[in-house]
Amino acid sequence: MVEERFTLALERLAMIKNEKILPGEYGNYFRKTAVFLEMVCGVYFEIGAGQYKRKPLEELKESNHMLYQDILPENYQNSYTDPEYAARCFGEEYGKLLCFLAAELRSAIVPAFEQRAEDLAIRLELFLEVYGSFVCEQEESGALPLEQNIRDILYFYVNDYTRDAFEKKLFDLLEPSSDFALRIIEGDLSSPAYLYLYGEYVTENQVAMWKHLHSLDPQTLKKMADTYTEGFRIGFRVTNKDITKKKTVNIRYCLGFEPMIRLAVENFRSMGLEPVIHRAASSILQGKELRRVGYYGAIPNKQYDFDHKDDQALVLDKKLVQVRIEAWKEAYEKYKGQAGYFAGPAVVEVFGEKPSELKTKPQAIHLSESQQKLAVEYMAASGEIQNRYIKGEERSFTIIAFPVPEIGPEFARIFDQVVKINTLDYKLYQRMQQKIIDVLDQGCYVLVKGMNGNQTDLKVMLHELTDPDKQTNFENCVADVNIPVGEVFTSPVLTGTEGILHVSRVFLNELEYRELSLVFRDGMIIDYHCKNFDDEEKNRKYIRDNVLFHHESLPLGEFAIGTNTTAFTTAREYHIEDKLPILIAEKTGPHFAVGDTCYSHAEEVVMYNPDGKEVIARDNECSIRRREDLSKAYFNCHTDITIPYDELGAVSVVTRDGEVIPVIEKGRFVLPGCEELNLPLDNAGIL
Repeated sequence: MVEERFTLALERLAMIKNEKILPGEYGNYFRKTAVFLEMVCGVYFEIGAGQYKRKPLEELKESNHMLYQDILPENYQNSYTDPEYAARCFGEEYGKLLCFLAAELRSAIVPAFEQRAEDLAIRLELFLEVYGSFVCEQEESGALPLEQNIRDILYFYVNDYTRDAFEKKLFDLLEPSSDFALRIIEGDLSSPAYLYLYGEYVTENQVAMWKHLHSLDPQTLKKMADTYTEGFRIGFRVTNKDITKKKTVNIRYCLGFEPMIRLAVENFRSMGLEPVIHRAASSILQGKELRRVGYYGAIPNKQYDFDHKDDQALVLDKKLVQVRIEAWKEAYEKYKGQAGYFAGPAVVEVFGEKPSELKTKPQAIHLSESQQKLAVEYMAASGEIQNRYIKGEERSFTIIAFPVPEIGPEFARIFDQVVKINTLDYKLYQRMQQKIIDVLDQGCYVLVKGMNGNQTDLKVMLHELTDPDKQTNFENCVADVNIPVGEVFTSPVLTGTEGILHVSRVFLNELEYRELSLVFRDGMIIDYHCKNFDDEEKNRKYIRDNVLFHHESLPLGEFAIGTNTTAFTTAREYHIEDKLPILIAEKTGPHFAVGDTCYSHAEEVVMYNPDGKEVIARDNECSIRRREDLSKAYFNCHTDITIPYDELGAVSVVTRDGEVIPVIEKGRFVLPGCEELNLPLDNAGIL
């Protein structure tokens, strides 16, 4: 049946490029889109016949460019996937509908490369159904179809195929037999030609990364892989979780890192863990996101991603939320065995891409206020379902980050320095961080104040230690789940936590914020501002959408002191502060996370520091609600915001007797025994 559907769709598709039934731009839209889909189907057949991978490198490069050229920045302003252009061509309402369709049809590239005929066929059928609606109305009345008719077609496409898409998404996440990417990783990596076999967009950035890793001596490459996989293993050990009960690990990476990932696969297998490697979602059916989760290639156009981040608003209603929730339940029940053996994600992040000035377009699809509430409801429900089958108290994770060649001409030196940062002596940091924790544990709250224009003035409440000889508030974090080393962190008490958190410039989830200020009362955000736009309402919406994730408020889920002054001075030396990922940036000063705590869904797991003391600060007044109403306990987000040392006036702990003990003054560590943390600052002539 699939073959028959596919064949019929292809036959009809071939006719459209020569038809001139629809007037003006509408005719151009469908003809141009038909040509694109024919090109994708051509790739599907070339891959199936084994011809694609035998193409010369230059032909592979050209084919890859052709698949993505429509949305590249130099062409985007004349693309139907650009909301502004679509609105100019078709008006506001038809523009949104046809822009949504054009973006969704781009997801046909994935099943073409993965040889999934049915998934390719349903996208062709969607296109043909919309085209047929326009043609029928044109031939019958000479008019356009009702906008609601087109909206209904798109709605039922999402509604009808969500269950299958969610099941496929979960299968790829949990089942090792879904080995599309693994076959590439374990194949021939001697030439960059393999990069073009994924179907992801490839630029010189990915090719140069492959070339750099390919040129490294085997010991350095092994050190990178070992640090990555050992971090994952140690994460289980320090949280007293049994890794031997697990059978799979989810590897996430960016194209170009395959030489390292191949070694990581071997390391994980030696631990008894088989890799599961899934692609970042590209379709509305699987819940594509602005932030890619899974493996991915180059981002063709960040403005395109930003314009389509809320595309679900075209179809989102209470019924669809329920369909999605039921789809997750059914999928997890089907794969509950695999879910029980899932150990968690091991992530390789990258940084250093050229920043993009993103523009908020009124012509783009945006969530309404009621839809924002539905999105929050869905996030909470889906998070609860996931934790029911992949239990937080039994899983772990690790994240490591490396720069990409796009960071600049000193890439090789920066890369070597980051390898050094990622492999610092964790025992040295462990000892110094313990001295910081010993002082912090004497306090009932911490005061954090900014300097050099930073307006931060925060009071952070700490949990009471009923047995200080056996209990601690702060986790001594070294190179395990969050590589590199360098932080002590806690979940603050919300009641009494208050003040202003301010940073002059910060990148959160790849979006820039200028003069970001968050105001807290009893640990909850009560006000927020930034200066990205001249219009204050736009600034507030930007924060609400991308920091609060449509919640009315979020708690201060984490307070931490970063101790990695080597990372800070490296960033200053190479002028890459604005390019650091939060994974490294959070170690370059105190940071604060809004949203869930670091122990979200794993609060019952007993945690001990290397000194044997139990970390008791695993809950706050929000997460503890899980015992009565799980839906009120979690926010399903966690965003770290860091104050750099040179904007940090003071971090002081206040004891119950009122004594004020300084930990950091004017950006420098002042506790005895922590002097070595200042050496990188001294050597770089900073502060």
